[in-house]
Amino acid sequence: MGTSAAGIADEPVDDRLDRAAELLSGRIAVLTGAGISTDSGIPDYRGEGAPKRSPMTIQQFLAGESFRKRYWAGSYLGWARFVAAQPNAGHVALAELEAAGRVQGVTTQNVDGLHGKAGSRHVVEVHGSVDRVVCLRCGQLFARGAVAERIEAANAWFVGGATTTLNPDGDADVGDVSDFVVPDCTVCGGTLKPEVVFFGEFVPRERFAEAAAIVRRADALLVAGSSLVVNSGIRLLEQARRARVPIVVLNRGATKGDRIAALKIDAGTTETLTALRDRLLA
Repeated sequence: MGTSAAGIADEPVDDRLDRAAELLSGRIAVLTGAGISTDSGIPDYRGEGAPKRSPMTIQQFLAGESFRKRYWAGSYLGWARFVAAQPNAGHVALAELEAAGRVQGVTTQNVDGLHGKAGSRHVVEVHGSVDRVVCLRCGQLFARGAVAERIEAANAWFVGGATTTLNPDGDADVGDVSDFVVPDCTVCGGTLKPEVVFFGEFVPRERFAEAAAIVRRADALLVAGSSLVVNSGIRLLEQARRARVPIVVLNRGATKGDRIAALKIDAGTTETLTALRDRLLA
């Protein structure tokens, strides 16, 4: 299976799409990464031209107030733009394939909620979602909009600050935030954190088990817009490999799954997913 993906760089796009449609003729499990959302205006961590950055780790976030001030200030600035993003045609294509019974479910490494907005019903957000906030002490959940309102009320001097750099996890780069007031839990006064998996955190076991179940029930795995660097994606890829189901990787640039993929398509996700939808539903 691994060798068949080699030597296809010059193969016509239509031929690769026809091959992909053949490999994906049964029940499809889908794994998506940041590359599927770039056409919705959300940047990619690792894609071509992506700036190098060091996202905040969970250890830093928990270490002290100064880190949480920087995180929440940047998160506030980026969140409004982040949640205003709309699904693109690639998201819609996957939702239509699910509605037609071809896609069994979508596991996404993204925290943007765009698969749900597009109409996908069986979505596992392995890294969580930016629209929920959790108290690390008592476990109370809050809507992100409600927390944003509290930030605005407590930081009038900061509200409306300009930002030009939106990051893939929904925050933005900020300057001096020493006077920023960090929201706390209104139930117990504990530390609030967006319900997303920070760098250095583990994906919750039950969430990964649900993602693994999608792959286990499928006849093929389609990876779209992920370089497969993150551990959760690699583990799902390995599960598909061991089950000996075809793996189709769609991504601009190299991925860690290229060697074992039955087919690698080096192209944009939006146009390729829509073309695949048309073939699979013909």
